[in-house]
Amino acid sequence: MALARAICLGEIVIDCFAQQSGLSGSEVTNWIPLPGGAPANVACGLVKLGAQADFIGAVGSDHWGTALIRLLADMGVGYSGVQTRMKAPTRQVFVTRNQQGDHTFAGFSENDPTVFADAHLFADAIDPMLFVGASFLVLGTVSLAYEDTRQSVDQAVRLAAGQGMTVLVDVNWRPMFWPHPAEAPGRVYDLIKQAQFLKVSTDEAEWLFGTQSAGAIARQLPHLQGVLVTAGAEGCHYWIMGNAGTIPGFLVDVEETTGAGDAFTAGFVRQLMHTGVACMRDEAIARKAVVYASAVAALTTTRPGAIAALPTPKEIEVFLYLNSSLSE
Repeated sequence: MALARAICLGEIVIDCFAQQSGLSGSEVTNWIPLPGGAPANVACGLVKLGAQADFIGAVGSDHWGTALIRLLADMGVGYSGVQTRMKAPTRQVFVTRNQQGDHTFAGFSENDPTVFADAHLFADAIDPMLFVGASFLVLGTVSLAYEDTRQSVDQAVRLAAGQGMTVLVDVNWRPMFWPHPAEAPGRVYDLIKQAQFLKVSTDEAEWLFGTQSAGAIARQLPHLQGVLVTAGAEGCHYWIMGNAGTIPGFLVDVEETTGAGDAFTAGFVRQLMHTGVACMRDEAIARKAVVYASAVAALTTTRPGAIAALPTPKEIEVFLYLNSSLSE
């Protein structure tokens, strides 16, 4: 049987992390550039977890864009869907952090968020053959902020539906990416209506649905097969095919939280690939999938860099063994 494959579409960027903690962006004197972007993080996470993944996005024809394509290749992520924009730079995102390791997005390398390559992913340049044989489509919502890339999201959803793929939306609300943030709720909600699985943080759940209850969200959107509401160190609330529960957070020494949510998404999709979506009707299997995703996220916070910090299957196996009270 062929291995399941996922397609992740959206932004791939350079995250510039403040080396000093507890300072504002204007006070930081040393930044460390690392690859990032939520859908790219998920694609890399899936491959590191032993799955197959392709990435669709756009980069500039600059040294950062070249470096990001090389990274995808080195990681083993399919990159034939990456478009290169000659007149738009690769986005640099500046990230500060507090003493607890929590991150704050401090700005971009240009003031206008629409000028970057990832805002100009062209739908007519997406190869439909890339979707043939794929099982999952993973989408964020940053892409909905820009006309070109929003059309690409629509195209990807149509192609996924034609192939019978499962669609997961990770809201990943980032208002600074949006030229007109007031437009976001409607666009995000419309995309969620076309997905089978939804991942939101507690803040995003309140923002979109007025509740942090995974079950209540599922009742608002009865077409969904699964809802995951992550609460950082406090864990995750879930509703999956009628199975509901809460997984408490793992206790780890946090170095950096950037990318933890993306790691969670990668871990959960990896479990969907491993068991098959239909098996999530089994209460124990559904719970195990959320525990696994939570472990991937927890381990990612113990090292810096959204992609570099992603754990291996062996690391997760050992971690779950040492934390067997949660993984049973």
